[in-house]
Amino acid sequence: MSRAEVVRPGGAIEGGRKPGPLWTFGLFRSELLTTFRRWRTLALLAVLAAVPILVGIAVKIETGDGSSAGGPEGGGPAFISQITNNGLFLVFTALAATLPFFLPMAIGVIAGDAIAGEANAGTLRYLLVAPAGRTRLLLTKYATTMTFCLVATLVVAVSALTVGALLFPLGDLTTISGTRISFAEGLVRALLIALVVAASLIGVAALGLFVSTLTSSGIAAMATTVGLLITVQILDQIPQLHAIQPYFFSHHWLSFADLMREPVYWDDLVKNLGIQALYAAVFGSAAWARFMAKDITA
Repeated sequence: MSRAEVVRPGGAIEGGRKPGPLWTFGLFRSELLTTFRRWRTLALLAVLAAVPILVGIAVKIETGDGSSAGGPEGGGPAFISQITNNGLFLVFTALAATLPFFLPMAIGVIAGDAIAGEANAGTLRYLLVAPAGRTRLLLTKYATTMTFCLVATLVVAVSALTVGALLFPLGDLTTISGTRISFAEGLVRALLIALVVAASLIGVAALGLFVSTLTSSGIAAMATTVGLLITVQILDQIPQLHAIQPYFFSHHWLSFADLMREPVYWDDLVKNLGIQALYAAVFGSAAWARFMAKDITA
């Protein structure tokens, strides 16, 4: 196939063999290796891991004279006043600190570069001729982005747990409702919170993937995705927009704190996951429609 040929809407070249499940798994594995071997990805994970370290050191310095850390009980930054009593609360605080900006920004960079980066590098056409097929390739890119969501969230949680164990005592902890739970149950809830935080980013991932199908510039796609993220969060803070704010993907992000209530308060958690699923369906469908109709020349 010559360089001038175009892969038309529909996917692989005519007569190409149909890939099976093992080939699909191999494509997903290849995408994961490519994503996590990039210096940009490693730098993003390093920044995320550094946030709990900085928060933990700051709290340790602030409370070195016996004073308490700032922030109301269970308030924001979430749980920060309880870190000195139990290092496990650093996990919740770090997730609350990274969720509004750092985590979504990292997801926006990965998702925005998913398709546009391949087009900019001139490899997208060859991926489709492989034959990957457009739907298969798009789903693989989204699955890779969601895997990064989970890994990035766990990096924050593990870093926070490690720093919390080194700088502060560990043991039974008090929930927002005032009840006591064991350290083991606290760890389980910390894992559930990390999973909820990762699930809270599926809307951003779908939005970034859609933007990535609109351009052949990875930088433009990443910048647009991050810009939209910042814009939505600014709009979410304007009181006059209260009627539409519950429909913003970021509005219920901090509802994960309700997992630290006894009993757990599920209403906002369910609303958050429902909104994320809606954004994933809408922008995922838009990304598929755009990608299927797009001529790939590079």
